[in-house]
Amino acid sequence: MQNNILPNTFYSEYQKRLTEVRSHLNRPLTLAEKILYVHLFDSKELKSYERGSDYAYFAPDRVAMQDATAQMALLQFMNAGKSKTAVPSSVHCDHLVTAKVGASDDLHSANITNKEVYDFLLSVSQKYGIDFWKPGAGIIHQVVLENYAFPGGMMVGTDSHTPNAGGLSMIAIGVGGADAVDVMVGMPWELKMPKLIGVKLTGRMNGWTSPKDVILKLAGILTVKGGTNAIIEYFGEGLSSLSATGKATICNMGAEVGATTSIFPFDEKTAYYLKATGRADIAEQAAAVAVDLQADAEAIAAPEQYYDRVIEINLDELEPYINGPFTPDAAHPISEFVKIVKEKNYPETVEVGLIGSCTNSSYEDLAKAASIARQANENNIETKAKFILSPGSEKVRATAERDGLLAPFEQFGGLIMANACGPCIGQWKRQTDDPQALNSIVSSFNRNFAKRADGNPNTYHFVTSPNLVTALTLAGRLTFNPLTDTITNKEGKAIKLQEPVGDELPLEGFAQAESGCLKPSADGSSIEVKIAPDSQRLQKLQPFAPWDGNDYKGLALLIKTQGKCTTDHISMAGEWLRFRGHLENISDNLLMGAVNAFNEKTNEVLNPLDGSYGKVSQVAKTLKSQGISSIVVAEENYGEGSSREHAAMEPRFLGVKAILSKSFARIHETNLKKQGLLALTFANASDYDKVKENDTIDILGLTEFAPGKPLTIKLHHADGSEESFAANHTYNTEQIEWFKAGCALNMMKI
Repeated sequence: MQNNILPNTFYSEYQKRLTEVRSHLNRPLTLAEKILYVHLFDSKELKSYERGSDYAYFAPDRVAMQDATAQMALLQFMNAGKSKTAVPSSVHCDHLVTAKVGASDDLHSANITNKEVYDFLLSVSQKYGIDFWKPGAGIIHQVVLENYAFPGGMMVGTDSHTPNAGGLSMIAIGVGGADAVDVMVGMPWELKMPKLIGVKLTGRMNGWTSPKDVILKLAGILTVKGGTNAIIEYFGEGLSSLSATGKATICNMGAEVGATTSIFPFDEKTAYYLKATGRADIAEQAAAVAVDLQADAEAIAAPEQYYDRVIEINLDELEPYINGPFTPDAAHPISEFVKIVKEKNYPETVEVGLIGSCTNSSYEDLAKAASIARQANENNIETKAKFILSPGSEKVRATAERDGLLAPFEQFGGLIMANACGPCIGQWKRQTDDPQALNSIVSSFNRNFAKRADGNPNTYHFVTSPNLVTALTLAGRLTFNPLTDTITNKEGKAIKLQEPVGDELPLEGFAQAESGCLKPSADGSSIEVKIAPDSQRLQKLQPFAPWDGNDYKGLALLIKTQGKCTTDHISMAGEWLRFRGHLENISDNLLMGAVNAFNEKTNEVLNPLDGSYGKVSQVAKTLKSQGISSIVVAEENYGEGSSREHAAMEPRFLGVKAILSKSFARIHETNLKKQGLLALTFANASDYDKVKENDTIDILGLTEFAPGKPLTIKLHHADGSEESFAANHTYNTEQIEWFKAGCALNMMKI
């Protein structure tokens, strides 16, 4: 292995397989198509796949897992009977570190609190040949970008922001743990051939505008589900003004529009970053085949003929954006944001500004934000809000400290947290005087769902670039526009902040820092993975029962959700992360954040057995104990957000047989299928309104379950009346076999 990243023959094999692809398809190709077709699991299956319809089987080059999702993925892998992963894999301990008082103390606490989990992940990694990255080493996506990502490669990761690696021209896709297991055991990995959205960038990035603003604007165009089952591929002369890490930022947040992944072509900036991070050999080999690591010229010249949709963004005209609150696609250019704040009566005072997360955690991000902080210190400007910074990796943190980038933040009172996710995924012990008061925070994160960062429904969370986060934190108000406004310093002088500046990569190279990576044992056969029988954090998995061969009849309605129902609503993060390896315990949070359509309350649903109301998980347990299965009914884009498969495993564990919604987010729909649940959609969305609170529900047609053949939903109302309507599904033949077996993992043992 070269650099333990890819075989020395990778690019020669890439070109060889691409030649075969061209001979079969006989047409110009986009970059995404090249990488996808080259990575087909079986070259004999090479054909022209219909985008958005046909399923294909792929052979990804590697797997990446973060500690919260790795637990369940590796518990499943342990049941597969393999001695080693079939492809290079890595585990990154970034999610379980709670941000509270600062990096050193928080890491110390995490190592004590999570010792059992870290020991488990390390032992499994050592046994099965997986790289293990210790707490504090960095956030999974930044570490992958610095160490593992390579142009033309294909990777799956158990985190929805895995597409971050698209900044280095890699097809990187967020998946659930069961999908990761498929790849780690060497099985074909299934994916619906994505549609292609081409985004043409013209002009040049300048001034206060940053790469983050490209995806913030695009989120407003596409909405949170506009990229579902599609790859976003960027092209155009505007790419030359974007750094590799800036491109990674854009790809990272493509998850917020539901995209399968996002990708940029290989260019000089890609090579520059690879060389700076110790992968000059890969940069040279990729440069030699550069024409095959970008879309064909014909596709660029006439994109409407080769992409399913084309969007053009002129970087010369692009403004800084601020998106939110409560959804990442509420996009506001800064020139309009002040008016929006006033009209919507958003809390104007900014209480906390946060930069970092996997979306904006690069050296360039810190360098530019530091230039603003330095101006504040030099001009005696006092920051009006609390400021928190989470570096993306130890490599970035150590280099930023050496180059004096952290000092300006600390000088004006900023708090440097651990190199971990922290507040971005709800791991934040926020100290606030009045949690009942409406308040606003600004961050450079990717998601701003209600309660996500601090668990407080009264927090209005706005997402923007690190540059604007720093400026708004200094001003202490949402209505500050650094492009036009001034800040009054301690002497009463009006100061106009200058445009942020900063190097995209350190001029002196990255500092030598402890990598935090523990390599696996050469022979892990003697390593024993121990799970204490009475553990509250870890629990061995028991296989789900196979389908009994009958239609589902008499299902109880567990909940009919109203409005947005993300994976955060289905299986909350924050304090619940500690149970990610214990299915029984974490199931207590099932759908606790979802709004009940019948009473507009959260975590309060009807128990049909006695007419009382209780927590969703408790009602589900009660029904299950009485041998009664249940169903969940939902609205649009059910399962939006994180890749966490717990949101599928929990309902399965508690007796839910099906989710019936108006539409699904891509990753969650796959997770439901993998765990043996039925993922059904209303053939007519208005049929959602027919479902009553005390209905019992039948799902008919399962004995003839087949691809493309709708099932029938029959409602039995309390007054004795009945209604029936059609429900669609997207199951193919193999996925139906998963359902019959009880879950996809069970198929490995058949």
